[in-house]
Amino acid sequence: MKQTRLIDLVPHAVLILGVLVFAYPIYVTLIGSTWDSGTIGRGGLPLWPGGEAAANYAQAWAGEAGERAMYTPVRTMMLNSLVMALCIALGKIAISILSAYAVAFFRFPLRMAFFWLIFITLMLPVEVRIIPTYKVVADLGLIDTYAGLTIPLIASATATLLFRQFFLTIPDELLEAAKIDGAGPVRFFFDVVLPLSRTNIAALFVILFIYGWNQYLWPLLVTGSRDMETIVTGITKMIGTGESANDWHLIMATTVLAMLPPVVVVVLMQRWFVKGLVDSEK
Repeated sequence: MKQTRLIDLVPHAVLILGVLVFAYPIYVTLIGSTWDSGTIGRGGLPLWPGGEAAANYAQAWAGEAGERAMYTPVRTMMLNSLVMALCIALGKIAISILSAYAVAFFRFPLRMAFFWLIFITLMLPVEVRIIPTYKVVADLGLIDTYAGLTIPLIASATATLLFRQFFLTIPDELLEAAKIDGAGPVRFFFDVVLPLSRTNIAALFVILFIYGWNQYLWPLLVTGSRDMETIVTGITKMIGTGESANDWHLIMATTVLAMLPPVVVVVLMQRWFVKGLVDSEK
């Protein structure tokens, strides 16, 4: 009995160790954002909160200059990241659900060929096609615009595949009943398919919002103006000026602020997110 109890404690110990490993850097960042740059620069960062939190966060949020360098205000970078993440998440869901609806419920020539063409794009991520994509965006005059930031990342083969697989589980009897009631394709989509897909949409929204928020390479290429910097590229540029020229207290405050929107989205949509991932029977 005693041995069984010890074995039962192992998973909990592993989980606690994993949480500590992941949480400690976040805790250090949070604590670092409450101290002045001199304390952090001397390498003796305490593990308890300091008294500079309000000043550091206010300076990071609205200020354009630290003690050693010029920065883009966090409010500007977070607005750009928020627009980018929302456009990518909502755009991907809208395009994917419509394309999956067409592939799953309509019969037209080359239907499966179009589906496999969409599926093949899974093997062509942004990093692979980034040079031709940048050329097209530059030729269209979309550099340093929200359209240039978001449109090349909106199409999603993964979301299309997931929606199609879910639509195939909708019983044919439901489709036949809708036809008997006089429902056309548009009404069937809005009255039946869309309500049944809400948990999948919620789960995909969380995943795609975080995907859009964390984008680094594409925003770094397609934006040159400080007014269009996203929060991820902004933090990288704040760090990239060398050890002696870094305002670590502002960098840590900016990093903490950058983590808030994804955390808020996950917390608010947690129930729908989990349900969308685990529910297969509708």
